[in-house]
Amino acid sequence: VIVALVVGDQRGIEQPDWDVFNRTGVSHLVAISGLHITMVAGLAALAMSWLWRRSFFTGAQLPLLLPAQKVAALSGALAALVYVLLAGFGVPAQRTLYMLAVVATALWMGRATNVSHILCLALGLVVLLDPWAVLWPGLWLSFGAVGVILYVGLGRIGGAARGWRAALRLAARTQYAVTLGLVPLTLLLFAQVSLVGPLANAIAIPVVSFVVTPLALVGSLLPAPLAAPVLWSAHLALASLAGLLDWLAALPLAVWSAPAPPVPLFALALLGTAWMLAPRGWPHRWAGAAAWLPLFLLQPSQPQPGSFTVTAFDVGQGMALLVETAGHRLLYDTGPQYAPGQDAGSRILLPYLRARGIRRLDTLVVSHSDLDHVGGALTLLAALPVDRVSSSLGEGHRVVKAAKQHTRCSSGQRWEWDGVLFEMLQPTTASYQDAGLKANARSCTLRVSAQGRAILLAADIEAAQEALPAIRAVLAG
Repeated sequence: VIVALVVGDQRGIEQPDWDVFNRTGVSHLVAISGLHITMVAGLAALAMSWLWRRSFFTGAQLPLLLPAQKVAALSGALAALVYVLLAGFGVPAQRTLYMLAVVATALWMGRATNVSHILCLALGLVVLLDPWAVLWPGLWLSFGAVGVILYVGLGRIGGAARGWRAALRLAARTQYAVTLGLVPLTLLLFAQVSLVGPLANAIAIPVVSFVVTPLALVGSLLPAPLAAPVLWSAHLALASLAGLLDWLAALPLAVWSAPAPPVPLFALALLGTAWMLAPRGWPHRWAGAAAWLPLFLLQPSQPQPGSFTVTAFDVGQGMALLVETAGHRLLYDTGPQYAPGQDAGSRILLPYLRARGIRRLDTLVVSHSDLDHVGGALTLLAALPVDRVSSSLGEGHRVVKAAKQHTRCSSGQRWEWDGVLFEMLQPTTASYQDAGLKANARSCTLRVSAQGRAILLAADIEAAQEALPAIRAVLAG
């Protein structure tokens, strides 16, 4: 995490840590965020202003040649540019850079600036330079959060907060506004909202922004003998914070999940949110919460009794299909593993299931042991309740050990859900005794049928298995 805060490289953060950050709503802090860039730019501007006013102790009277305010603005903007380039030029970093650049330009030219104009200009520049940015959640969350802060605070703060009590009230109101303001957008993008997020952010923002990040930056600039105690202090502060976040993430009600809302319900929720966050004196602000009810009462769609639907996922090489009946769901295979800690389960399947509001699976069928079919199984088993796993895997396989209940696939198995028939056609019981068979030859082959329609899920069976009477009859029919 310290490496991510200093140079923007997040590859060292493992998936379980990301899960904790997501459940507690602090993922935005585990990177070079807008707050960190602004802090670096402010420190650079402050240092250059101080040195320029003193003419670098040369007696050259530099402020008579160029005002110190302009030098400070230019220095802050340049420091922000260098830091953003170091961070990989992500959307939140771009937003901060462009806003700082507009402010610096206005100050340099002696023009007054409007905060909303700065935000809109920054958004226009981001989309102009990178049109594909509109597909990234970070664009909407970053600009949405700043927009909410402006909507709630612009013209109502009454000047800078004086004293620690006023500063604390302002911080609490800002956190409250951002938490409420981003609920509809978070549900639309991720189909879940962190309920412990306000508490986690109230603690994590000061610790990361004012303790961990400054220590990490200073430690990265110091020579080796001096850097060790500084970086170790940053590590201790971060480790203590991580322990608290682990505890919050493990709470039963840490996250609220719901299906991703359709556009009309999302627009209604946005209207209600704007009503709730309106200025004091606005009539019945509490009534805006009623516009949220459809979001939390939305139920996942499902087929009619006697019918089924099949969703095929684009996982690259491999396979993953979701079979749904009126009251049950079966996932056939889980796609590949792309890299350590990255698989189709975490990248594709879980986001889809959460967006649909699907919180459990009745059966997970893992056809065979090839990595492009079993790659996401462990991730799914860790993230979702799965009543039963059916596979051709050996008893010592990690997926079998992680399953709540495991059944070995075998021809002749059949069951019915909501008027839909499921038949396991392959492998035969005897095939498990043949050590010479490849994993493909033991692929669990499932036929799903209802109302004269059927689908055959055959994984990677080969010609010998296709010639089996039960499968040949299905293929011929």
